[in-house]
Amino acid sequence: MSLTRLSQTISVRALGTALLLGSLTATAQAQTTDSPRTDSQDSGNQDLGSQAQPDRINDVITVTARRREESLQDVPLSVSAFGESELEALQASDITSLQNAVPNLTLHTGDAENAVIYIRGIGQVDSLAFAEPGVGVYLDDVYLARTQGAVLDVFDVERVEVLRGPQGTLYGRNTIGGAVRFISTRPGDNPGVQLEAGFGDYDHVFARARISGDLTEDVLAGKAALFYSSRDGYATNEVDGSTDGDVDRIAGRVGFLLTPSDELEFELTVDAATDQPDRSRTPARATQVAGFDPVSGDLVQFAPQSDPYQIRASFNDRDDLTSWGVTGRMRWQLNEAISLTTITALRRMSYDSNLDLDGTEMEIFEIFVRQDAEQFSQEIRAEYDDGGALQATGGVYYFQDTDETFNGLAGQSIALPLGGGAFLPFPLQSASTNDQETEAWAAYFDASYALSDRLRLNGGLRYTYEDKSFVRLQELYAPGTPNPPPFQAGAGIVATDIETSDDFSAWTPRIGIDYTVSDTMMVYALASRGFKSGGFDGRSNTPFDAEPYDPEFVWSYEAGLKSTLADGRLTFNAALFRNDYTDLQLSSFTANPTTGAFEAQFTNAGEAVIQGLEAEFVWQAAPGLRINGHVGYMDAFYEDYIGPGGVDISDDRELVNAPEWSGGLAGTYEWAVGEDWFATLHADAAWRSKTYPTVSSSEVLAQDGYALVNAFAALGAEDGSWEVRAGVRNLFDEAYVTQGFDLSDFPGYQLAYYGAPRTADIRLVLRR
Repeated sequence: MSLTRLSQTISVRALGTALLLGSLTATAQAQTTDSPRTDSQDSGNQDLGSQAQPDRINDVITVTARRREESLQDVPLSVSAFGESELEALQASDITSLQNAVPNLTLHTGDAENAVIYIRGIGQVDSLAFAEPGVGVYLDDVYLARTQGAVLDVFDVERVEVLRGPQGTLYGRNTIGGAVRFISTRPGDNPGVQLEAGFGDYDHVFARARISGDLTEDVLAGKAALFYSSRDGYATNEVDGSTDGDVDRIAGRVGFLLTPSDELEFELTVDAATDQPDRSRTPARATQVAGFDPVSGDLVQFAPQSDPYQIRASFNDRDDLTSWGVTGRMRWQLNEAISLTTITALRRMSYDSNLDLDGTEMEIFEIFVRQDAEQFSQEIRAEYDDGGALQATGGVYYFQDTDETFNGLAGQSIALPLGGGAFLPFPLQSASTNDQETEAWAAYFDASYALSDRLRLNGGLRYTYEDKSFVRLQELYAPGTPNPPPFQAGAGIVATDIETSDDFSAWTPRIGIDYTVSDTMMVYALASRGFKSGGFDGRSNTPFDAEPYDPEFVWSYEAGLKSTLADGRLTFNAALFRNDYTDLQLSSFTANPTTGAFEAQFTNAGEAVIQGLEAEFVWQAAPGLRINGHVGYMDAFYEDYIGPGGVDISDDRELVNAPEWSGGLAGTYEWAVGEDWFATLHADAAWRSKTYPTVSSSEVLAQDGYALVNAFAALGAEDGSWEVRAGVRNLFDEAYVTQGFDLSDFPGYQLAYYGAPRTADIRLVLRR
């Protein structure tokens, strides 16, 4: 069967699944068959369709959001946790699928293979290294400094946690909006072999494999895991007929766990990933693009694109991303109450890309990036818990990061609009090196103390100090110079020469209180401060000096409820929040008012308020039937936004990636087929209201409200030894903007990146 026919067949069946889901809710109450699988595949996380008691939600969902093991329902924070089974239900190949399951979360891949993550309206959309993320991504408690390489593949995963709100006490560095924590499986857990392979639309071939178990009984355990994905791009390049934005990715992880005694353990993990497709991803023209033919001198105009998956590009022939890391962890139980943990990590990343940011075959705005980064971190923390009133965690943290980026712009065909249909030739070509080094130190303490059997006081404090140095050298070249140009070889003219440094520090406290209303309900309130370091504008055109931009700060206030209802069949969690946000770090692209040349600005814009609510529920509606959903609301606005020329433009701007409403609803129904098989139907829908993906609040690039629907059907063995699954994502083939470039001031147009169209696949899973 052809993949097109496969897609149509699965789509029709999945649509039927979605339509049937409502009737299943009513009919499932009459089900008398026990759950077909009585052993969870999920290592203690929610697996509501496959528990020994299928009419109850697993009460103990263990998370480590506060650096100690706790039930999710006992943590007085806004946390969403996803185990292996939940991620399978989301059909997640990487962590971007979490956007459809977490309130007030935006998470997608950006223009330069960077993770664009916003939680409650706080994040960072800029892809260059100098722009620090606003939401921290942690791989096994190791902070990932670069957004490239932070779109983590979903394999070898115990759980993923999304912590909403600033995490300034325990996590500190660049978690002003929150944190995404990826926790891989421990060597020896879930011993055995798991294999998964499949194929889908766009010649997609993928596989996942994992083996884990004891190498020496009760002393040494090991694991090895592998991920592979290869597919053609979703868009077709009209210039040469090639596909644009393909994937050729392989990732792996190897780990060892040594436990020489009950009190001591050592864990070593090595991971690596590489993606080397034939083509980078090219945006679609959202407005007309004009350029001068360098040979004839004629003006050529390209109309906006009606089909976002039919693009034009001539500089999209490279997009290589490679990362690897080594992490060593030691845990020592000093006595019954005190334990000591150390985490040592080294990570490296390289990213080489050619990006066509004009959407034509002409050289109007072509960008190259050659980036190498290395980071080292060391954390030492102590934990105290004697089973009494006090639980405490304290530690010290050291972080060192170097990033060397060589990038530039080629635009010999730029046609600068003058108005009235007139255009001015404005050829421009530049290249620069940006070398940045960061050293950070922090000390932190976090504690929880029971004032009574029901009332508990929580609080903590972190001090962070960061020292940054920055060197930038920029050259300008004659039009037609090869791209990338021969840098520092006498071909260019030095336009910018900067060498500077500065330091930034902050105290980030947290204070909270929680009250256990009953055995099934807790309420809490907290206030916390978040901090994101300042730095230097990596696009600065200032000739010989660069003023640093200031750190961001937020004061966040939250009140929440966590409850387990209906005799354990329903969990319902909700929170109200308010963020008072100052010195927002924002990037914009403009034309110099004097020269008309391209000018990128990265500045502290002013103040903003983001307030709202969110709620999540999981309902075991009947044996084998689980329904879960979430909703988020944000009232987000600038109080001050100081734009070019010192003018307050707050009334003309909307916050980036802060839709007023977002939400989702999902249902999974599982039932026995005979004595040895089970079947599963799943459908989920996620929606969000109008979203502005650019700092400029461009109405052309703004995405109106939309919804995405996904579904799958599966058949497998009762004991979980095998499963066949057919699924579809974006069932109704919705075209939606995820990110944009507003270059209307220079060189005079706007571009849009779109999410994936409808895709379908079929896969086989084997477990031994």
